[in-house]
Amino acid sequence: MSSLRVVLVSHGATEATRRAGFPLDEPLLRTVLDDPGPGFGRVDAGLRGPSLRCAQTAAALHIVTEPDERLRDLDHGDWSGLTLGEVAAADPAGMARWLTDPESAPHGGESVADLARRVGGWLDDRSPQVAHTVAVTHPAVVRAAIGHALGAGPAAFWRVDIAPLSRTTLRGGPGRWTLRWIVPGTG
Repeated sequence: MSSLRVVLVSHGATEATRRAGFPLDEPLLRTVLDDPGPGFGRVDAGLRGPSLRCAQTAAALHIVTEPDERLRDLDHGDWSGLTLGEVAAADPAGMARWLTDPESAPHGGESVADLARRVGGWLDDRSPQVAHTVAVTHPAVVRAAIGHALGAGPAAFWRVDIAPLSRTTLRGGPGRWTLRWIVPGTG
């Protein structure tokens, strides 16, 4: 059985990442990256989340991608557009539940556990005929993929920090993923 390689690229910085907020479909702060970093080598499939920030990041990195709905960001429901501080002040109990219970979705959007199931399914659906995939996506999706690869599930979600433009490489295949490395972002 051959080993697959999946490189997950976290989109570039946005206003929400700078202000610790729950994003809307917003553009990158810079659409031209000063240092796109090293190339990706062989790419059999280029995918991305459907958001503007993922499309702009892929274009700036010169990666030809197709949108994939399963790579979309965590749906933050009623909290979209607000900062962590604003939500914590308005709904401290909801914020506490969201941070401690992966099945909780007090914002009316998607729970961390639902995100983990979606991303784990996407990862395990990688075709053996597509050995090298590069996917431009969101920090939450990358966290969920790492939790899946390590067998830690959604409980590991808050224990992983993903910077803008970081690259996370997973190797393996369904049921046997390993975290190969994380390259820090430049943005």
